[in-house]
Amino acid sequence: MGHPILKAAAVTAAAGAACFSWGLFEAGLYTLRRAEVRVLRPGARELKLLHISDVHLLHTQRRKLAFLSSLASLEPDLVVNTGDNLTEAAAVEPLLEALAPLSFAPGAFVFGSNDYYPPSFRNPVKYVSRRPRTVRHPRVELPWRELKSGLESFGWVDLDNRRAQLDVGGLHLDLRGTDDAHLNRDEYEQVAGPFDPAADLKLGVTHAPYLRVLDQLTADDPDLILAGHTHGGQVCVPGYGALATNCDIEPARVKGLSEHTVGPHTSALHVSAGLGTSRYAPYRFACRPEVTMLTLQPRL
Repeated sequence: MGHPILKAAAVTAAAGAACFSWGLFEAGLYTLRRAEVRVLRPGARELKLLHISDVHLLHTQRRKLAFLSSLASLEPDLVVNTGDNLTEAAAVEPLLEALAPLSFAPGAFVFGSNDYYPPSFRNPVKYVSRRPRTVRHPRVELPWRELKSGLESFGWVDLDNRRAQLDVGGLHLDLRGTDDAHLNRDEYEQVAGPFDPAADLKLGVTHAPYLRVLDQLTADDPDLILAGHTHGGQVCVPGYGALATNCDIEPARVKGLSEHTVGPHTSALHVSAGLGTSRYAPYRFACRPEVTMLTLQPRL
């Protein structure tokens, strides 16, 4: 009979290996999540908003590309992409080909760090800290201008520190966004000010849900804010949730619908858990990769 400590160590090692293996498998379980939120002007018709984020594409990821191509069958009214689309330069063309079937729908996008620069290796333990880390991006850029031109060729609007207005199925939308706060590229002062009070939907869009950006947006009273970046924590504890957010938002709001309040204003907030991972940490645990179909309904 073996020593109890050795037995316990063997069981622990086996459990760890099983969890790691499952994490590698779960990273490929691409999932469509659905949610409803009452944010439209009273009396407006429903609007189907497809939120895509954090694809982190390698050109060899054929199953992920097929999943993206299949999303057109959902027939969304609006597509919003909150960034971190790329892992490598070779992914731009296949990504645009996979998203092209969605180009019938109006859309908008902002960029994240992994649209501008390729990922670099990080110690995974550092992600557990809630302290925002200093970002040192490499000198080599990804072909983000090519990606931007491709998305704009669909008719989708760039909201990186910009404002836009769209008419979607008889609804008037007032949109604004920021560039990536994780790289300190956000310049909210360029888009600050009141939203159009006649809009059926007032929408804020950003990649990384840092509190400074959420506070600035919410102070201008949007109906809904969309973000990504967090990967939903990526590695979560069942029954507890995320251990890390990779920004300063608290883990309880790391993914899905919540609210953000500043003074007298409260906005709905949706943070996507995203569809991909860093190439240096290609696993998820208790946090499936996702896109979300948000059915926006009129406020009561």
